[in-house]
Amino acid sequence: MLEIKCPYCGPRDEEEFSCGGEAHIARPLSENSLSDKEFADYLFYRDNPRGVFLERWRHAAGCRRWFNVARDTLTHHILEIYPMGAKPVSKAGRAAYNANWRRDSQAEIAAQPASQKTNKTSSAKR
Repeated sequence: MLEIKCPYCGPRDEEEFSCGGEAHIARPLSENSLSDKEFADYLFYRDNPRGVFLERWRHAAGCRRWFNVARDTLTHHILEIYPMGAKPVSKAGRAAYNANWRRDSQAEIAAQPASQKTNKTSSAKR
């Protein structure tokens, strides 16, 4: 069993938490035009890597708040816990974030504010 350190309540058993799946999935804005394939990739495709993976967790039996976890899927070792809306700060967490195929997906690009879009027209890496 994992012991997860809730950033708000402290260390607790895994049974008190629920996993919300992959973290850092940007929702495309409604005014953006994505192809059916690009929208299906956003909606249905999820990573399941061996190694460091970024996940969302909720302290369901405690404070009920959400947070992100960088966890090694082979050893279940938790490398880092950080707040929603933030990016990982550990070296392994940043590498996992940057290596994720979503960073260059059309849905991710469509979700960025206009001021951050920089002529990124590359398609999703797979």
